[in-house]
Amino acid sequence: MDLSNLKPAAGSVKNDGKRVGRGQGSGKGGTSTRGHKGAKSRSGYSKKIGFEGGQMPLQRRVPKFGFKNINRKEYQGINLDTLQKLVDDGKIKDTVDLDLILATRLAGKNDLVKILGRGELKAKLKVSAHKFTATAKAAIEAAGGEAVTL
Repeated sequence: MDLSNLKPAAGSVKNDGKRVGRGQGSGKGGTSTRGHKGAKSRSGYSKKIGFEGGQMPLQRRVPKFGFKNINRKEYQGINLDTLQKLVDDGKIKDTVDLDLILATRLAGKNDLVKILGRGELKAKLKVSAHKFTATAKAAIEAAGGEAVTL
């Protein structure tokens, strides 16, 4: 036995917590250890998230800028080199439509699809998508394919 493993005898220590609000004789009557007045002395008090004791909160001190356009449309981009790789792997024959894009997991079922112009396309493809960049459309048509906007 040494100082690192000393423990009080079983049952000798009571940590039941203080019983407040049980009369003046207990020493914890009256205000029930909550002090006088103020929000913390009231029942039902809960501090708001980010409350700094009345000091101007951080999220109101920091300057705001920019805005979020609620009408913005997000497109899932698919590059030409990705399409060429699928052709090389034999997953695409001659047409690329939304069903095939979903099957290859390039986009989700609710996504809008935009074909982007990175890489080069050698295969002649009929590509159907919601949008095309100018370079992507030019590259598809240069390869003898067709770009169909949905």
